[in-house]
Amino acid sequence: MNYYLGIDNGGTVIKAALYDAAGSQVSVASEKVEMICPKVGFTERELSAVWAANASAVRKCLARSGVRADDIRSVGLSGHGKGLYITDKEGNPVYRGIVSTDSRASEIEKAFYAEGVAARAYKKTFQKVLACQPVCLLRWLKENDRAVYDKIGWIMSAKDYIRYCLTGKIRAELTDISGTNLLNLQTMRYDAELPEMFGIPEIAGALPPLCKSAEICGYVTAAAAEQTGLREGTPVSGGMFDIDACAVGVGICDERDVCVIGGTWSINEYISPAPVLDGSISMNSAFCKDGYYLIEECSPTSAGNLEWVIERFFSKERAECGSSDAFYAMLNEGVAKIEPQECGVVFLPFLFDCNEDADLGAAFLNLKAFDDKMMLARAVYEGVVFSHKTHIDRLLKSRNTPVKIRLAGGVTKSAVWSQMFADVTGLNVEAVADKELGCFGAAMVAAVAIGDFASIDEAEKACVGKGKMYYPNPENSKIYAEKYARYKGIIEKLK
Repeated sequence: MNYYLGIDNGGTVIKAALYDAAGSQVSVASEKVEMICPKVGFTERELSAVWAANASAVRKCLARSGVRADDIRSVGLSGHGKGLYITDKEGNPVYRGIVSTDSRASEIEKAFYAEGVAARAYKKTFQKVLACQPVCLLRWLKENDRAVYDKIGWIMSAKDYIRYCLTGKIRAELTDISGTNLLNLQTMRYDAELPEMFGIPEIAGALPPLCKSAEICGYVTAAAAEQTGLREGTPVSGGMFDIDACAVGVGICDERDVCVIGGTWSINEYISPAPVLDGSISMNSAFCKDGYYLIEECSPTSAGNLEWVIERFFSKERAECGSSDAFYAMLNEGVAKIEPQECGVVFLPFLFDCNEDADLGAAFLNLKAFDDKMMLARAVYEGVVFSHKTHIDRLLKSRNTPVKIRLAGGVTKSAVWSQMFADVTGLNVEAVADKELGCFGAAMVAAVAIGDFASIDEAEKACVGKGKMYYPNPENSKIYAEKYARYKGIIEKLK
C-alpha cells in the first residue's frame, strides 16, 4: 500500500496527516505553537519552535498510523499565506516568524494606497495590498529594525520554511509567492520593479528560486529523518498556499463550482483560466493547476465567531455534555428547533475582522427580553452565513452562476448550518467530509509530484468523495433574503 503525508502549518496549530492512495485518512496528529505578541498588533512565533512542532506532529502521526516510513511515497506541505519568514543566506533565522494575523504594518499599507503604489502594483500583481503581506512587513522592518532588515538572505512563507527544514533546499513555491505582491502574475516571474515600487529594492536578491506545487523540491535529509521519523530520501513536493490545498481537498478543479470553507476564516473561491481585473474581488493568485488562477474572497468572519460565543455563554452546557460531539449535537438540535422567521436577533460576525470595508466590531442587535442563549446561537449561525454571502456575491459578479457550492470546514458537521448555506445563497450545496483539508490537498499533490497520479484532476477524481447534498428551501430563501437585507442595512448605518 502506498501512503502520502500532508503537513499543514496554520497560524497556531501544526497538523500532519497520512492518507492512502484512495484518499482515506489513516492518522492525524497536531501540535500547537505559542503565539508571541510583544506589542499590540504583533503576532510572531519562534522558528525553532515551529520546526519542533512540525517534527513532533509528524512523529505522532506516523506512530498512530502503524505505517512504516518506507511505505510513505512522498510528503506535501501547505501553510498560511502572507506573513514573513526570513533567514540569512545560510538559512539561519534572523527574526521570529511573522504570522498572517500581524497588523504592525497597517499604516504602511495605508500609505501605499495614499501614494498610489498599490494601484501601480495591481497592474502587475492583480491583488490588493495588505498589511500582513511581505511587502508591507519588509518595509516596516526597513524603517523600524534596519539591523534585521540588512541581515535578510532569504524570504520565505510558512510552509516554504518547513520544506527547507525537511530538505535543506530553499525555494519559493508559486501559489504562495503569488499572494505577496512580489510576483508579476502576468509573467509568473519576479519583477524588479515591484520591490522598487514598495521601497524595498534591497530584497530582490533574497527572493528564492521559484518552484511549482506538484514539483519535487528536495528529499528528506538525514537530520530531518532523525527528527521526524521519516525515511531519509523521501521526496518532498513544492506544496501550496493553504487556500489552494483546501480547494484541492474539496475538489474544486471543476470550474463550474465554487468552493466555500467555513472555519476560523470565511474562504470563498473558484478557479478560472483568467484573472478578475476590475477590482471587484480581493485576490487573484496562481493556482496549483497550470494555466489557472484562484479567484478568492476571504476574511476571518466565519465559524471562529461561534467558538468565541460558546466559550463565553455555553461553558456550563459544554461541560455537562461530556464530549465535544455531544455538545455540538445538542447545540445543532437547539438551533434547528428555531424557525428562520422566529429569530429576530442580528449578529455581526466581526470579532476578529470585518469584511464590509469598515472598522466595525461584532455585535448582537435587536435583542428582546425573551431571547435565550439558543437564540443567540441561531443568530451566530445566520450571521456567519450572511458574511459568507457577502463574499460569494462579490465572486458571482465575475462569473456564471455555479452548478453548486462545495462546502467544507467545521460548518459541514452541522446539518442545520449546511442547509442554511443553501437557503441563504439559493444555490445547491454539497457538504464535503472534512479530513484535514490542508493536509489532504497537500498529500494529493505530493502524489501527483512523483507520478502516482497523472494530474491534480486525476487525483481529485480518485480521492475526493461525494458529499451530502442540500437544496434551497424556497420559503426559507424568501425569509433569509429579507433578513440579509436587514443585516446589510444595519451595517450601512453603522459605517
